[in-house]
Amino acid sequence: MVTSERPDPRVALVRINRPEVRNALNLATRVELAECFRNLTDDESAHCVVVAGDDRAFCGGADLHEYLAATTVDVAQRNLPQLRAAISGCPKPVIAAVNGYPLGGGCELAMLADIIVAGESARFGQPEVRVGLMPGAGATRRLTRAVGKARAMKLLLTGDMISAAEAAWSVSSCRTRRRWIARWSLPSESPTAQLWPCVKLRSWSSKA
Repeated sequence: MVTSERPDPRVALVRINRPEVRNALNLATRVELAECFRNLTDDESAHCVVVAGDDRAFCGGADLHEYLAATTVDVAQRNLPQLRAAISGCPKPVIAAVNGYPLGGGCELAMLADIIVAGESARFGQPEVRVGLMPGAGATRRLTRAVGKARAMKLLLTGDMISAAEAAWSVSSCRTRRRWIARWSLPSESPTAQLWPCVKLRSWSSKA
């Protein structure tokens, strides 16, 4: 469900591989992601980590099938904050290379990264409100810090999606422009063009 490869000796590419469900996150996938990031934290040869999905979806969010019969205690015992902390606490620079849909928990996963680079096909959103849920993996805090309260509230309360171009220049309530993502790439660019920050980051010391 999670693969790891080295497009460059110093760059680790971690890919979610559940295309049949748009790379939705079930518990097993979350555990694999966390374990992969813990291993890369201890791997001195890795100077930069890229997390990605596929062209159709970066990550479609939580796998809701796991929540249909789950109780509050069941969910609490999954230790999801600790699993997310393995990513957000990674001491290596983490880049989210986003194509397709990063929705709900997938959008929150992208926001755990230090840099988000998105293709033109990317559509960001927090649609939890449409199924009577609230974002439970940090969007209420991280999204507000990234785009400002008014913009975050609009996305969280409507469940609307925005394009990569809109995310690149989101407007906050105080009308100052804030970058949510570092870059959105043109359709003519190859998928590897989204990994442009790695070209520089891979050259730095892993202890920088």
